[in-house]
Formats: sequence, structure tokens, C-alpha cells
Amino acid sequence: MAGKNRFSESDRFEYLQGLVTEFQDTDNEEAKEQVLANLANFAYDPSNVEALQMLQVTDLFLDMLTEENENFVEFGIGGLCNLSMDRESRDQIVQSGGIPLVVGCLSSNRDETVLSAITTLMNLTTAATRAETTATAVVQCMLRFSFTQNPRLRNLASVFLEDCCTQEQVNKAQDAMQGQSQSAVGIPLPID
Repeated sequence: MAGKNRFSESDRFEYLQGLVTEFQDTDNEEAKEQVLANLANFAYDPSNVEALQMLQVTDLFLDMLTEENENFVEFGIGGLCNLSMDRESRDQIVQSGGIPLVVGCLSSNRDETVLSAITTLMNLTTAATRAETTATAVVQCMLRFSFTQNPRLRNLASVFLEDCCTQEQVNKAQDAMQGQSQSAVGIPLPID
């Protein structure tokens, strides 16, 4: 147990600040990917959340969701997924207009990106955000995912539908999908 907290808060902050600075200063995409992956991993540890918030890493992750580089998107949504378990970070994601950006990740062709997006939406779902996180287009997307051959995606989509949506929402989305293909292969996110 002695090694668990071997860094002081100031050491931790300085290290994370160094990563953020490296990300901002380098033009090398591979280096940026590595730093972004590290920041996403550090976001998993609750003891890093305060420093990451002070360094505005939530905004950095949100910015990555609109990048063309699919690794940036994957690591950005992965970091948001980890941070979204924290109430303050969740509020910051919502207040920064992050829900539509997270929803956009549902149309990725990368399983990890989609899984992180679903989990992030689950973490962002509150009484105040439910209308946005469970909009008909999102519910339709989850219904399609619930038919996929990928068990991780199928199961997580099913959990989203059960935990975040009302039966009325599911029924409405199913009615709107009547006559459409139920395949989840290569689906774009439906547009309202």
C-alpha cells in the first residue's frame, strides 16, 4: 500500500500539467495520441480528477470528439467516459454542450469509441439531461445496437435501454423504426 500514493498532489498536478503542455506543444500526431491515451487513463483514477479539471482536460477531451483522427476521438471519448463518473466533471461536460458530441460518437465504426459513448451517455443521464441523452434518435440507435452480433455492444445498448429509457420512449422509437432494417452494421445515427 505504500506505493499507492507515492506522489503528492503537487507532484501529480505538475506531471499532468506536463502532459497537457506536451500535447499542446507537439505537432507529432503519434506523440499527441500517446499523451491523449495517457490522460484518458489518468482520468480513470479519482485522485487525478481535481487536477484534470484545473487543467481543463475535460475541454481537451471534448475538442477531440470532432477530430478526423479516429484515435483522437477514441481517446477523447474514453477520457470523458472515465471523467463522467465524477459529478463535477459530468456537469462540466453537460454545460460545455458535450452531449451532442458524445451522441455523435455513436456512429463511429470503432467498437471502443461506441462503447465509451454509450457508457458516457449513461453517466450523463440525469433528470435534467434525460430528454437529450435519450432523444428518439439515440433510443433508435440503441435499439439497432441491441441487434448487433457484438455481445459487448448488444449488452451495453440493452442496459442503456433498460436503465435510462422509459418503456414509452422505447415503444415510440420502435414505432418510428417500423419497416426499417434492424441491422446495426454500419448504421449512421438517425437524424431527427
